[in-house]
Amino acid sequence: MMWQPLGDHNVNGLKRILMISYFESLNDNEMELMFKAPILVCILIAGADGKIDNKELKEAISIAQKQAKSNSSLSEYFREASQDFEDKIKILIQSYPYELTQRNPLIIQELSELNSVLPKLNKKFAINFYESLRLIADKIASSSGGVWGIHTVGTEEAKYVQLPMINNPG
Repeated sequence: MMWQPLGDHNVNGLKRILMISYFESLNDNEMELMFKAPILVCILIAGADGKIDNKELKEAISIAQKQAKSNSSLSEYFREASQDFEDKIKILIQSYPYELTQRNPLIIQELSELNSVLPKLNKKFAINFYESLRLIADKIASSSGGVWGIHTVGTEEAKYVQLPMINNPG
């Protein structure tokens, strides 16, 4: 199934996705993975301690919205990816097992599939995309941990925050 904004299952939604010129060399599954990746990172990091809290979800949504408004090579991508981001997160969370020992290996496996996709992309875009995923991971990890909730990465999040399952395309 093609990754589309929720509620936009018409041809225009597909055209918008295909407009992202960096994805021309990708098949439908690879394109879907590219749009799911920020959400998968969010679920992996936010759920690393066994619970996904609203503060972590709000941080992920905020990052995606800021990236969409930026002037970077990723802004077009994030304009598409950030549409209905909160709904997409909730739907994806429900599609994975609740238990983190079952959920995390599935997400890690899915994210590791980016290792065969990123080399197909424009190198600068791939590097920026990878760095944006790491930024998302870092911001989410530090959004709700620490003493009095002040920006400290917890032990569980620290295992994944560098996204060791994804090779740096640089």
